[in-house]
Amino acid sequence: MALTKADLVDSIHEKIGFSKKEAADMVELIFDTMKTELTGNSGKIKISGFGNFVVREKRSRTGRNPQTGESIEISARRVLTFKPSQVLRADVNDTLKGKDITPEMIRRRASKDDDDQED
Repeated sequence: MALTKADLVDSIHEKIGFSKKEAADMVELIFDTMKTELTGNSGKIKISGFGNFVVREKRSRTGRNPQTGESIEISARRVLTFKPSQVLRADVNDTLKGKDITPEMIRRRASKDDDDQED
């Protein structure tokens, strides 16, 4: 299951003791600040021990319609990328230590991710 804003609010409420409204306002303030930084100022956010969010410029390019083979122009755009820090990457990989990853686990995870995206 994916972590939601409501989950963040509940966590702040429980761990810090803020009211739910104060916690919700804090979460909104953090996300608004991040959006402002990414859409306007430098387009970069660096969170120590977590990772970097960077807005990259992609130039226009020629692509193909896979059904017809027709060439189409893909317009220039900005894309948001995330690169996890070494600390986060190590923490994620530590959760797999001692576990054999099977094709069935990968299929199950992919299926679960698809179900989460439909929400």
